[in-house]
Amino acid sequence: MVVHTDYLVLGSGVAGLSFALEVADVGQVVIVTKRERDESNTKYAQGGIAAVLGEGDSFEAHKLDTLVAGAGLCHERVVELCVKEGPGRIDRLRQLGAQFDLAGGTRNVELDLHLEGGHSARRIAHTGDMTGREVERALLERVAAHPHIRVLEHHMAVDLITLERFGGPEVCAGAYVLDEPTGHIHTVLAHATILATGGAGKVYLYTTNPDVATGDGVAMAYRAGAEIANMEFYQFHPTCLFHPQAKNFLVSEALRGEGAKLRLADGTSFMVKHDSRGELAPRDVVARAIDFEMKRTGAEHVLLDITHHSRAFLEERFPGIFAQCLRFGIDMSREPIPVVPAAHYMCGGVTTDLEGRTSIPGLWAIGEVSCTGLHGANRLASNSLLEGLVFAYRAASALRGMDRSTLFAGVPEWEVGGAGPSNEVVIVTQDWDELRRLMWNYVGIVRSNLRLRRAARRIALLQEEISEYYWRYFITRDLLELRNIATVAQLIVECAAARRESRGLHTTTDYPEVDSKFSRDTVVKRGVPAHLRAA
Repeated sequence: MVVHTDYLVLGSGVAGLSFALEVADVGQVVIVTKRERDESNTKYAQGGIAAVLGEGDSFEAHKLDTLVAGAGLCHERVVELCVKEGPGRIDRLRQLGAQFDLAGGTRNVELDLHLEGGHSARRIAHTGDMTGREVERALLERVAAHPHIRVLEHHMAVDLITLERFGGPEVCAGAYVLDEPTGHIHTVLAHATILATGGAGKVYLYTTNPDVATGDGVAMAYRAGAEIANMEFYQFHPTCLFHPQAKNFLVSEALRGEGAKLRLADGTSFMVKHDSRGELAPRDVVARAIDFEMKRTGAEHVLLDITHHSRAFLEERFPGIFAQCLRFGIDMSREPIPVVPAAHYMCGGVTTDLEGRTSIPGLWAIGEVSCTGLHGANRLASNSLLEGLVFAYRAASALRGMDRSTLFAGVPEWEVGGAGPSNEVVIVTQDWDELRRLMWNYVGIVRSNLRLRRAARRIALLQEEISEYYWRYFITRDLLELRNIATVAQLIVECAAARRESRGLHTTTDYPEVDSKFSRDTVVKRGVPAHLRAA
């Protein structure tokens, strides 16, 4: 089946939904999402959205905090525009129906603002500790009511369609899309294809991300020939709940903003000896400190202690975290929470300009899948939803008046070829488990040349096995996700090997210092090895 639309949006998080709502009055939009429409990284975002909204704060302060966290690799122009456009994006969300917490209750018009690590002022707009869920709810209600937006749930993009592969120009014309319930692959042609597929936390064994976060957009863009950058900078959230039954529950940074202390098993507080900012240091610093202390003591986890606050305060301020901890038998008002670092946010991605254009005409990238230059070598807390909102709006503004006259002729429908049903699905599960474990052990918070070389060799072998399986059997979502996380793993290792220094989220025992020669982005493209380019 062939589907024609003006805008094809891959992903249903804050970036994809916001974009769709901004262009739906001028064209038809198809949103493709792998599972239910609300299942995205956005839904699980706890902290909130960073923007200059309170007295005593300033654009310059937010900009400086972002630059400091980014360890010399942020693109200053991008930081400036995100910071300055942030308040307007919050206003737009509120117009769309998102309800943020207000200072002093519902009769006060002023937003209640959290403080998080790396920020010099309270500037985090939030809805309790379930901000992402509220933002997703508000956007989805508007999307459901719009006659020009069609959402395809349980559909997954297989590959981008570039006319170049069929003898035409290097232009993206849509994507081949798997209809998972039927197993059919549809050809979706669009004048603009927008990657809003989120991150890739499932490339690591331990992650705060939901199962859908398999790096699909980056992998597809790389295979299509787009430019990718800074994949070595994968942010590990310092505090993920450590419990045998807790799969990937994040414990918000906002707890540390309210005075929570990190402690060893014997109660010793340790952050101040690693950084003078203590618990309010940026995430990369806190994650490395926890990793160091766990390795030094042999502990499986550390403790996050916020027992100095009352139960009433915690239930009101952090209702989601309080309830989830109770489900696992932890009363955070009486005992500290066991936590470990976990893969959380992809700071690299598909390179874009200031409107979200990638290096392939017709292909755009917004949100976590993109590398805009905002985050540099380490994302400042709560700047992620901000980036998604700002670039969704900027991309929509640039695309509202696009040329819709081009007809994409000569694009063939998907050919099944000689593929058949598989009786060896165990290969997929085995390769999936092995890939994620080796990435955790060899390419985690602290790396070395030796571990990177071992990882590269094993990933190459796994990719051979995956490719053989891919062409032999019918396509499934599990197979596509495995193929994509293998590509993402390859890109992370390539970029990490090219950066011979320790900066931000990339720490290597072979090059422990920051080197000014490497104050550049790491860029990789299909057929072109990872190399450094001026930021």
